[in-house]
Order: sequence, then structure tokens, then C-alpha cells
Amino acid sequence: MTIAYKCVRTTLFFFLCALSAHAQSNFSSKTIGVGVVVANLDRSVDFYVNGIGMVKTGSFTINEDFGKRSGLTNGVATNVTILKLENSPESTDWKLMSFGTKASHPKPKYILDDTGMQYITIQVKALQPIIDRLTKMKVPFLGSTPTPLNDKAHFVFVQDPDGNFIELIGPLQ
Repeated sequence: MTIAYKCVRTTLFFFLCALSAHAQSNFSSKTIGVGVVVANLDRSVDFYVNGIGMVKTGSFTINEDFGKRSGLTNGVATNVTILKLENSPESTDWKLMSFGTKASHPKPKYILDDTGMQYITIQVKALQPIIDRLTKMKVPFLGSTPTPLNDKAHFVFVQDPDGNFIELIGPLQ
């Protein structure tokens, strides 16, 4: 290997590393907040808090003026309830809001029935407590749930009250 080749290779390596570091540094948070429009806010909060086990960490209002100026709601006000898997800054915001209207599309039966975000995955320490809570709430389980994935993990598949799919993965106990 010539010295010139080594210099070019080393320079290219450092240049690519710098580009990679620059691309990753553009985000001020490691999480993505997800906004979910639901038909009935109370019913959805009950499902996610008392069924799945999320915690309510806050709320805020989008007023008419901000809704219109931002392009979010064309001037319709709404309250947003923030849920998380745990109350920590590193947890993703699951932001529920309702406009009091029913969805304009049918509730999907499978993830291939619509485009866009179709499901979320939640990794859990123990599935059985969630299964028990959802069973008590009469939430239907989809497929052959719980489905073994390996010696240590099972898969549970359900839908929230608006048809959003939730996959839960973890050990039964």
C-alpha cells in the first residue's frame, strides 16, 4: 500500500465518521412523540392506563388560534392527554386527543388493511398481568395469543378501542 493510498483511505474514513456523527446530532431527543386521534378520549385513556399499564404524565390544550396557525386542526381546539410507559424524560409521549367524531375509515382487521402507522410494539417484563387486565376489560385478543416467540418471550396482539394494533412482547411471568 502506498502512503498516498493510506492517506486517502484515512481521510475518507474520518470524513464518513464526521458525516455520521453530524446526522445523529440533529435531534434533541432520542424519542418520537406520537399523536393519536381517538373517538372517545376517556375510553382510550382507560384502555392504555388500566389495560396496557401506561401512566398519565400530563396534558395540554391546542387552542383554536394555535390549531389554525400551526395547521394542526384548522382552528378546532382540543385537549391532549400525554401517556408514557413510565414517567421519565426518556419515555416516548403517547399523546391522545379527541374531536368527538367517529373515524372516517373502518376499523382494520389486520395490519395490511390500511396504510400508515399500523401498530406499536411494547416490550414488557411480564405479559400475564397485562393479559389479566385486558381479559377483565373484555379486550379481544387477536390470533393465537399468547404466541411463543422463543424460550423466553411470547407475543400478544390486541387492538385499542379505535382499532390501532398493539403488540406486546415479553415473558409470560
